[in-house]
Amino acid sequence: MSADIVNLRQFKKKQARSDKEKQAEQNRISFGRTKVEKQLTTALNDKAEKALDQGHIDKNDDGK
Repeated sequence: MSADIVNLRQFKKKQARSDKEKQAEQNRISFGRTKVEKQLTTALNDKAEKALDQGHIDKNDDGK
């Protein structure tokens, strides 16, 4: 039985890189949206706001 010799400093660095990559992947899933997705959301919100404003009834000051 021969064990492989491992440099502990290199192992720790490799492990830290792996942990950071896993965290980055989670952040990409949680927060990452493409520019097109952001523009689509903005366009849909604007369209909904316009539709809401079209149904709005303004009251005049003279009581009519």
